Amino acid sequence: MVKTADKIEEEIRAIFSSDTPWVTVVWDDPVNLQTYVVYVFMELFGYSKARATELMLQVHNEGKAIVSTGSREEMEHDVARLHEYGLWATIQRGDQL
Repeated sequence: MVKTADKIEEEIRAIFSSDTPWVTVVWDDPVNLQTYVVYVFMELFGYSKARATELMLQVHNEGKAIVSTGSREEMEHDVARLHEYGLWATIQRGDQL
């Protein structure tokens, strides 16, 4: 039987491990226009108009889309930049999708 303290320590190690990729998730919202979301994806991530449109449609139709992947610090930075543009975004561990 695994002790609770060992389980917690294992979870903490997994959270801060550089081996586990993190993702930035953009969520659908009733405020921003689709053209604006495409613009933000192109501006912040350098996506082509086609790729930015594809991601925007995924957000619109499925309620969310992963727009970037990397270290926790990089994803926190991406989320902060998306918030500056008024988009709803969060970070999540890539293995918890």
